[in-house]
Amino acid sequence: MPCNWKIPAILLALCLPQCGGALAQTDNPEGYRLSDPVVHGNLAIYFVHGKSRSGPIPLTLQEALARKVITVRETGQVNELQVENTGAEEIFIQSGDIVKGGQQDRVLSVSMVLPPHSGAVPIDSFCVESGRWSPRGAEDPKTFSSAAAALPSRSAKLAVAGMLTKQPDGGDTSVSTRQQEVWKDVAQLQQKLSANLGASVAAPRSRTSLQLTLEDSRLAGEQAEYVAALQPKGEQGDDIVGYVFALNGQINSANIYPSNGLFRKMWPKLLRANVTEAIGERTADNAPAPPTTAVSGFIGSADGGRAVEAKVGERASVSVRESTRAMVLEARPANAPVASWVYRSYLAK
Repeated sequence: MPCNWKIPAILLALCLPQCGGALAQTDNPEGYRLSDPVVHGNLAIYFVHGKSRSGPIPLTLQEALARKVITVRETGQVNELQVENTGAEEIFIQSGDIVKGGQQDRVLSVSMVLPPHSGAVPIDSFCVESGRWSPRGAEDPKTFSSAAAALPSRSAKLAVAGMLTKQPDGGDTSVSTRQQEVWKDVAQLQQKLSANLGASVAAPRSRTSLQLTLEDSRLAGEQAEYVAALQPKGEQGDDIVGYVFALNGQINSANIYPSNGLFRKMWPKLLRANVTEAIGERTADNAPAPPTTAVSGFIGSADGGRAVEAKVGERASVSVRESTRAMVLEARPANAPVASWVYRSYLAK
């Protein structure tokens, strides 16, 4: 059963599942509730329930590329691409979206809503295919053809997000250092998947390509059972606006949206990424799912951190809060009020 949790003005705070009733509306302005876990194998999902924001639901990047109403272009730089919405609807781009093609596959590192007929807009990216800087087969080396996958690695997401904050330990936040971390994480994920699937998932066409690894037929077969068990659970109510997930009994990440409509569009893609990570991290024994109180504490743990505001390109801003346990990133249009947020990402540290 869903439980109520307390929400401060900007970030979700501590949930008290055994509080004995609804919290006062002033303490819970968005009305969020956290469900008990749905578990399959080593993956546990806790759904976030709440009221959806009204208004039209933007296209996802995956939808927009399929409809050919967005162009994602090379700029000649590894860590910057260009996006242009040529259609009449808004397009939601989420940090962690992987785009396939170009001179090398990339993961986009900025969340934003791209307005209709946007013109060319720069967007930060990281390479998830080391070594290639040339056409791959019949692919267009100047543009990207699809965005069907999301980054399936918490450590890689943390490396990307680390560009936005000054490291408290004085660590290097340079693009080159973070790029090396992403490549390292991709290689480690490929090794783990190969070990747990009993065969290499490195594609002969480009052995370093994360995107081609995610298209491996053996991986798809292993994903199917998880997806069949878990995906319908996220489609059973019109008040689900996000979720938290745990692997091997350890809280990993959370994704929260302003509406059920946007959550439903992103859910299948994100679930496949979570399942991929679960397969890579699978062990002989499945640890029990964390209690809901622990998940609540994770969500609330970053609340005490100081918010750092960063403008990321021409169209987007992000508020970052950190604690010793978690990093929270809240994306919204540049110079927009806090209430206009479009995506919240929680990453365990």
